Amino acid sequence: MAVPTHDQRDYEFADKYGIDKIQVIEGDVSEKAFEKTEYLGKGCKLMNSKEFTGLTVEEAKVAITDKLVKMGVAEKKLNFKMRDWIFSRQRYWGEPIPIVHTEEGSFALSEKELPLVLPELEDYSKAPGTNAPLDKATNWVNTEINGIKGKRETSTMPGSAASSWYFMRYIDPNNDKEFADQELLKHWLPVDLYLGGSEHAVGHLLYSRFWTKFLYDLGYSPVDEPFKKLYHQGMILGENGEKMSKSRGNVVNPDDVVKQYGADALRLYEMFMGPLDASLPWSTSGLEGAKKFIDRVYRLLISEEYASKIVDTNDLELEKIYHKTVKKVTEDYEKMAFNTAISQMMIFINEAYKAKTLPREYALGFIKMLSPICPHVCEEMWNLYGNNDTIAYEPWPTYDEAKTVDLEIEMAVQVNGKLRATLKIEKDADQEVVKAKALELPNVIANTQGKQIRKIIVVPNRIVNIVVA
Repeated sequence: MAVPTHDQRDYEFADKYGIDKIQVIEGDVSEKAFEKTEYLGKGCKLMNSKEFTGLTVEEAKVAITDKLVKMGVAEKKLNFKMRDWIFSRQRYWGEPIPIVHTEEGSFALSEKELPLVLPELEDYSKAPGTNAPLDKATNWVNTEINGIKGKRETSTMPGSAASSWYFMRYIDPNNDKEFADQELLKHWLPVDLYLGGSEHAVGHLLYSRFWTKFLYDLGYSPVDEPFKKLYHQGMILGENGEKMSKSRGNVVNPDDVVKQYGADALRLYEMFMGPLDASLPWSTSGLEGAKKFIDRVYRLLISEEYASKIVDTNDLELEKIYHKTVKKVTEDYEKMAFNTAISQMMIFINEAYKAKTLPREYALGFIKMLSPICPHVCEEMWNLYGNNDTIAYEPWPTYDEAKTVDLEIEMAVQVNGKLRATLKIEKDADQEVVKAKALELPNVIANTQGKQIRKIIVVPNRIVNIVVA
């Protein structure tokens, strides 16, 4: 395989040996080959490709395949990588399987005999000589079906059974006539967002789709897809960068963390440590930093030391940074970029400390913005400002777009001299702010993650160069 214009290694090989480079996807490749994220992005079009010129990459894949099929040299094929679902567990906790085994065969219980309820046991360990705890419940196991004596199945269903449709039952949990009211299902389904680890893709997501489609075919579900959007969260690794496990000795007990630092500090740190979809190592120093920030917020907004700073008037000193903060936090929460939302709130608090006064409306607005991350301390601060009702039902802060506008410039952001991103920022911005915002850019994170940042060079209003080892 050789694609000199569109693969970095092939590009360098062609340069070295004087091989012609034929560009077949639009874009600037004068200095380097495209990276996959650039030239395979949606909307990129083909060039120098005969009848396929002008088609997008997505359109060209279909058209080229169709031509190969017509030529008789290829065929379309849909591949599935599937395996049997082992639908039984040798344990007590789980839905009992409504099957009775007899000498004449195995039979399913009739609908009028459902639901089948687990028997109560004094001991949930495995029965002697068997793997199933339910074998101990002899009165329950020994039964009769169709006039034939038999034994109930003593394996139970896996956890993924109930979890494949629980979101439907949550909509109408007290209904004893059907699994959920149809009008309620129509109103709430499909679920807007599925947030989980990548390991859920088969163990839960796939099974949920199976069950939903099955219930849809039977007329019980008004939708044939359970979720609108799937988002994979990253994993928190041990401080040594490895997956947490008892055998590695790198497990962090959240109960211990909450006891020492508080639940809000734990929540804040986990949301601030990096992008939600990134797997990152645990850092006790980072946790301590989160706790210090919460203390700093509380001291500014609540303590007697700064009580005279909170005023009912507005001298407009913080007007622009407040409106910019409301805008960024609102937008970042919507796209689940919690780390950058927190970063912006930290910037606001820094500016608030420097300002002569802090308008009460800004203090209350800030508490609202921080409350999804730190609900406990924010409820307390909200109450201490004279509000008796919970903050949860308060309207979200609003911003005036006109008050967020700055004279912006665009700076090139490099990692070891290679362009990785561009940064829009206020002209003549403080260098420390420039550095912090450059490090938040997704492509910069991707190219610096796991590496040591030796120094950051800022050419004002032009370039940021991050040197890593």
